[in-house]
Amino acid sequence: MTATSAKVPIFTIGYEQVTQPAVIDALAEAGVALLVDIRAVAASRRPGFSKRQLAAGVAERGIDYLHLRKLGTPAEGRLAARTGRWNDLKTIYDAHLETPEAIAERAVLTDIVRSGRPICLLCFERHPEHCHRNILAGLVCDDLGVGVEHLFASPI
Repeated sequence: MTATSAKVPIFTIGYEQVTQPAVIDALAEAGVALLVDIRAVAASRRPGFSKRQLAAGVAERGIDYLHLRKLGTPAEGRLAARTGRWNDLKTIYDAHLETPEAIAERAVLTDIVRSGRPICLLCFERHPEHCHRNILAGLVCDDLGVGVEHLFASPI
């Protein structure tokens, strides 16, 4: 039986209100092999969550890192999320996913998920229902018939 036929779920995690070690512990506990950063801007004021620091941190635990920037939320979508306009976020992100760049990176993500490698989508928001990662995970899961599992690191 291949990993794909075993229906490996897509994991998601947000790093709001948590530390880098707590996120990495949650990833390792879940058996994640690849952390897929889907932030449009992979920089952070939170210690350990800028692209290079995060990649180095997960590498220490044997987890690979990939940044798919074009699957991030455009600026107007991030503003909608920050101001609690969840329906606007969904509308903006759905339109963004129709851009050629996002379509190409979604295909990359789909191929990775299809391979059966345990992955986790990462972005900032703690609650997946308020985040584009939930939208993206749902679409890919529907396409491939796999589930989604939201991870939560212990808060600060």
